[in-house]
Amino acid sequence: MGKAEDKTRETAEKLFGSGIKIDPPYRMWKEFDRDLANDFSRFITGNLYSRTMLTLPERQLAACAMLAALRAGYELRLHINAALNVGCAPRKLAEIFFQLATYAGMPAVNEALAVYRDVLKERGQWPIEQST
Repeated sequence: MGKAEDKTRETAEKLFGSGIKIDPPYRMWKEFDRDLANDFSRFITGNLYSRTMLTLPERQLAACAMLAALRAGYELRLHINAALNVGCAPRKLAEIFFQLATYAGMPAVNEALAVYRDVLKERGQWPIEQST
């Protein structure tokens, strides 16, 4: 195994190694084209997510905000779990989703919070501590 594959596997383990159990998109990609799936994985997880300009928690907060605004529930579920795995504070994630109101509207807020609550319940972390 080469350095790129090691970095990809290490980063993927940090992000997706624990928590809810859903199939990551990588498994579906492999069903269609194993080589392309590996290329995508090396680029996304091995190269982009392993860059150091942003920390993994910062990248996950950004990913969750973008996916919530796009109302991409399946991917949001995966990345909320990853955000929690790399140490994002649960209240900060909630705040990210409330911030959507201005830019994506209340339906996006409601959908993101519903997905978030489901992930937290599956992880045994619901309810989250209320802010003071």
